[in-house]
Amino acid sequence: MRRVTLFVNGSHRDGKVVAVYGTLSDLLTVASNKLSIKAAHLYNGKGGLIDDIALIRDDDVLYVSEGEPFIDPEGQQKNSEAKSGTCTDWITLNVGGQYFTTTRSTLVNKEPESMLAHMFCDKDAWGNKTDHQGGFLIDRSPEYFMPILNYLRHGQLIVNKGLNLLGVLEEAKFFGIDSLIEQLELLIKNSLPAEDHSPISRKEFVRFLLATPTKSELRCQGLNFRGTDLSRLDLRYINFKMANLSNCNLSHANLCSSNLERADLSGAILDNCDLSGCDLQEANLRGSNVKGAIFEEMLTPLHMSQSVR
Repeated sequence: MRRVTLFVNGSHRDGKVVAVYGTLSDLLTVASNKLSIKAAHLYNGKGGLIDDIALIRDDDVLYVSEGEPFIDPEGQQKNSEAKSGTCTDWITLNVGGQYFTTTRSTLVNKEPESMLAHMFCDKDAWGNKTDHQGGFLIDRSPEYFMPILNYLRHGQLIVNKGLNLLGVLEEAKFFGIDSLIEQLELLIKNSLPAEDHSPISRKEFVRFLLATPTKSELRCQGLNFRGTDLSRLDLRYINFKMANLSNCNLSHANLCSSNLERADLSGAILDNCDLSGCDLQEANLRGSNVKGAIFEEMLTPLHMSQSVR
């Protein structure tokens, strides 16, 4: 006596083991009773229609339909998993030498258009390489990958203290985790210190002067020195183009051959200051005190609009 296992067409669940006897019609009648369906056709595992009971062998697995064509149970399961997101088989990733164990659904479901989702949505879809322990090889930084994996697991961005957010951002861009990229860019922007527009102090500038080799060009374009005491300092050859020197105390300072083009010197104290050889083109000298200042060999003569006192 032969025995076979019967399943409803397209399913691997709730199979019934029955004895084969009589004719094909007898077996269909048994299948109808066991599976609670109106059995019309029998198929083998490859979708072949069985039209003769003599073709059935002992321990065959057969699929019973109510007249519809054969439905591959493997394909049906994949489609069901894709729709419901229940592909929960466990996989191991070897990221830069560090192992991470997770489920396929974690890598696929939250960001279905990401590189990770495309890599693991179907087994061997990308021909992913594995190491000797079966871990999928990914040549990226493990410390920056961990926050990304946790984000895919629970949807929260959690970064350990001291971890460079720029590194995590680069990995998120590499793997195409779009929703995480937006969060990281905003977080990085908010973590940057506010721009400091406060004037440079005399102490800071003197330290800067002492740390600069004498033959190096000092470039101070656009810097804010508003109200700073720079009196009696050697400021020769320094480039102060477009710098804010308003209300500065430059009394007795040596600015010989300095570039003061378009610098704001309004209200500055320039008494007894050496400005010989300076470029004062379009500099703002309104309200400045130039009593006793030296203007010899200036590159550009003072204009009437650059009124001084």
